[in-house]
Amino acid sequence: MNKIVYSLIACCCLSWVMALNNTANAQCSSGETELVLLVTTDNWGYECYWQITPQGNACGSGMIAQGGNNGQVGCNGGGGQVATTAQGYADNTTITANGICLTVGSSYTLHYVDDYADGGASFVFNLFGFNVLSYTGTGAGGAFNFTVAEPLAYDVEGVQLLSYSYVQPDAVDIRGQFFNNGGATISSLQMRYTIDGGTAVTASVSGLNILPFSSFEMSHPTAWNATSNGNHTVVLWISQINGYSDMNTPNDQVSRTVIVGPGIPNLLDSYLGFTPMPTAILSSGVTDPRDLDFHPILTSNELWVVLKSTENDGGKTVKISNAGESNQTALTQTDGNAWHFMSLPTGIAFSRNENFATSPGVYDANHDGGAPFTGPALWSSDPAIYAQPSGGNGSHLDMLHESPYSMGIAWETGNKFWVTCGAHNEIMSYDFKEDHGPGNDFHGDGEIYKYPIPGYNEDPQHEVPDHLVLDQQTGWLYACNSQQNRVIRINTNTGTPGASSTPYEEVAIYKTMDNFVWEEYITTGLDEPTGIDIVGNHMIVSNYNTGDINLYDISGSSALLLGVIPTGSNGIMGVKVGPDGLIWYVNSVTDQVMRVELGPVSVTENENNVSVNAWPNPAGDVLNFSYSNSGLMHNAYVTLIDMSGRIVMQESFGNKHSIQVNIASLPNQVYTALIHSDNQQSIAKKIVVQH
Repeated sequence: MNKIVYSLIACCCLSWVMALNNTANAQCSSGETELVLLVTTDNWGYECYWQITPQGNACGSGMIAQGGNNGQVGCNGGGGQVATTAQGYADNTTITANGICLTVGSSYTLHYVDDYADGGASFVFNLFGFNVLSYTGTGAGGAFNFTVAEPLAYDVEGVQLLSYSYVQPDAVDIRGQFFNNGGATISSLQMRYTIDGGTAVTASVSGLNILPFSSFEMSHPTAWNATSNGNHTVVLWISQINGYSDMNTPNDQVSRTVIVGPGIPNLLDSYLGFTPMPTAILSSGVTDPRDLDFHPILTSNELWVVLKSTENDGGKTVKISNAGESNQTALTQTDGNAWHFMSLPTGIAFSRNENFATSPGVYDANHDGGAPFTGPALWSSDPAIYAQPSGGNGSHLDMLHESPYSMGIAWETGNKFWVTCGAHNEIMSYDFKEDHGPGNDFHGDGEIYKYPIPGYNEDPQHEVPDHLVLDQQTGWLYACNSQQNRVIRINTNTGTPGASSTPYEEVAIYKTMDNFVWEEYITTGLDEPTGIDIVGNHMIVSNYNTGDINLYDISGSSALLLGVIPTGSNGIMGVKVGPDGLIWYVNSVTDQVMRVELGPVSVTENENNVSVNAWPNPAGDVLNFSYSNSGLMHNAYVTLIDMSGRIVMQESFGNKHSIQVNIASLPNQVYTALIHSDNQQSIAKKIVVQH
C-alpha cells in the first residue's frame, strides 16, 4: 500500500512540476525563470522606490531591476520627504514589472525605500506561474530576502494561533491562520492540536477550495473542553493535505500560551444592599479622562485610561498595573504621532486579541483646515510596540478616516469595532480586518457600514462622549445619546447592505445599512447619559450631569430600573465593570479614576438597638463581624448561607463582641450572613466573597 501511495505522489508531483516549468518566460536563459512583480501603491505612490539585487548586496550594488521614483528617492531617499508627484508611480494603482529573469535556486533581495517613512507599497512575487510571496513596505524602507525555488505540491504553513490568550472554563474554539505554500489546490485536510503536550486531537475537514499561495483561517472541528484554570500550551497544525502528508513539516505548527481563568462576576445587585463608597484609585497624572477599559487578560488586572489632552498634541493613555491593589503602578504614554491618530480621544475599547481601538473626537486629524479626515485607530497593547518609534508614522496598527467627531467605541470581534459618529449622526461599524503593522498606512481592506439613527446628535461642544457596548450574547448594540437623554439599541443581526458612499480614502467596503432593527430602549430617568457597560443581564449607565449610575435589568424586552448608585460628583464619563465585579469609572471634572466600593454592612435591630457590622466587602480570605449592645445578646454566633440556601459556615462569638472567620475555601459569590443569639437575631444581607 505504501508503494502505491508513493507512486501516486510521484506522478502527481511530476505532472505539476512540468506545468510549472512551462510557465517560465521564453526570454529567460536555461536555469532561469521570470519574476513578475506586482507593485501596489498607497495614497502616495510617488514616495516609493524599489530595487532587486543579489542577496547580501546593498541597494545600488549589482542592481537587477528597479522601479518607482528613482530620480527623487532612490536608494538613499528614505524619510527625506522631498518627493513630488512629478515622478514615480501614480497613487492607489497596481504596476506590473515583468521580464525580470532570476536564477532558480539563487537568493535575492528586494530593497524598499519610502520617502515619507510611512511604508504602504505592497509587492506580490509571481514565480513559476504562482503568486508565491508577498511583502509590504514599512517605515522608511527595508529589505526582503527571497529564494527562487520551485514550490512543493503540499505545504501548509502555520501563520498564527487565533484562539484568544485568555478564556473562561468552557468549550474553547481552537482556530488558526494558515498559508497554502503548495502548488496544489486544497480540497481536504487533517487538523491536529495538543494541550500541554498531551494526546493530539485529530479531525478531517473536506469540501474545501483553498487556492495555491493563499491565506486562510480555520477552526478545528473539535473544541477544547477547558476545565482547569491556569496556563496551558496549545499547539495546532495541519498534518495532511488532500490525503497526503505535508511535505515541509518544520513550518507546520503554531502555538501560544492560553490562560484559563474566571470571567467578570455579576455582583451588581450587591450595590442595592450596601452604601456605595466611590474611592479614588488614581488622581495624580489624570487630566481630563474620557474612558477606560481593562486588558482582556483579566488576571493581569491591567486598566487602561484614555486622556483628552489637546488637539495638536494628541491624547494620552495611562496604563494602571495591578489596579486598585497595594502594589499598583501607573504608566502614562503618548504615541509619537498621537496628534493625528489619537487626537482628542473620546473612547477606548479592547479586543480579546489584545489590540485596542480609540475614537478621536476631532473633525480633521490633519488639522489643516481641509476636508475631514479622521476616524478610529487600532493599537497594540504590546509594550514593545505601543508608543514606541516606528518609522515616521507612529506605532498605530491601522486607522480608517470616515468618522469625524467619533464620540465612543465598542468592540465586537477580531479587529471589528462600533463607533458613534457625531458628524454623520450615525452609528458605524468598522472592521480593520488585518492590520497594516506598526506605523504603516495601508487601509484598502477596511470594511465600513453606516447605520443612520433618526434624531441622533452628539454634544455640540464635543465634550460628552456617547459610549457604546455590545451584548455578545444577544447581538444588541446599546449606545448612549447624551443630547436626547436616551439609550438606543441596534440589533446587529439585522440589516442588509445598501448603497455605497464615497469614502475619504480607498477602502474595501463603505455602505449604508438598510432594514436594520433599532429602537429607543431607555427614554426616562437619564441626565446626559454617557458611560455604559453590560455584565450578564445587568446594564449600568452613567449620567454626566448628576454623577449617578443607573442599574438596569435587561433580561426582558424593556429595561427595568433596579436602582440608582450615587457617586457624589458630576462629570462622570466612561464606566466599566472590572474583573472584581465592581464598578469603575472616570470623572473628567475631578480628574480621577474611581472604583465604587461596597461599604461595610451595618444592620440595626430597632427593638433592642443591636448594631451588627461585617467587613471588608467584598471579602477575600477573611471576614470580620462585630456587634454592639452585647448585654442583650446571649450565645451569639454567625451563619453564612450561599445563594442556594445552603448553610456553608457557622462560628460562635464566644464571650467576645467581634469575630474573624476564614472564608478562603468559599467560592466567589454573594452570601447572606445571619447573626444569631438565644433571644434575637440580626441579619446582614449580601456579603460578597471575591478572592
